[in-house]
Amino acid sequence: MLYQTIDILGTIAFAISGVLVAMEKRLDLFGVLIIAFVTAIGGGTLRDLLIGNTPVVWMRDLTYVLTIFIAVVFAIIFVKQLKYLRKSLFLFDTIGIGLYTMIGVEKGLEAELLPIMCIFLGTMTACFGGVIRDMLCNEIPIIFRRKEIYATTCIVGGASYFLFVELPIKEGYAYIAAIVVVITLRLLAVKYDIRLPSVYEKEGE
Repeated sequence: MLYQTIDILGTIAFAISGVLVAMEKRLDLFGVLIIAFVTAIGGGTLRDLLIGNTPVVWMRDLTYVLTIFIAVVFAIIFVKQLKYLRKSLFLFDTIGIGLYTMIGVEKGLEAELLPIMCIFLGTMTACFGGVIRDMLCNEIPIIFRRKEIYATTCIVGGASYFLFVELPIKEGYAYIAAIVVVITLRLLAVKYDIRLPSVYEKEGE
């Protein structure tokens, strides 16, 4: 129940972030729907294909498709209110990567993969929907921009889960704590302008 709830919440968060990006680019209704859809299920689709979980989950369960449609309608109707929220795109994107990181880790565990592979799947699940979204909207994906720590927070959050489960706490609490780690790290990174080291001698070269 916890797993499915988190999966749906992640789907909603990423679908709304897709709508906000698409509407900033002034795409038509079909374009908005497509961007929302690929943002919400892009990473999970790639993950399922890699581990052989086919047909992929959204093709077997219409709940995800319906959730995306509802999220799109909600975001379009309340887009003005969402724009008034400070950095609403950043907020929904951050929530999305936190939730989806652990969804990917859980899928890796179900496939009996090594912890490092589970972390890789979690990072892919969280990041690649946004990569596809940004590429379709003619933007450099956030994951490749030095100005924001993105994938690193997913890696650290996924790794923290395996540390938490070694503690004398329930697995469900460890799961939620890892999600909080991802979200908190990204919020702190943006607030305090924490970045990965540059490979260039001078900024801008």
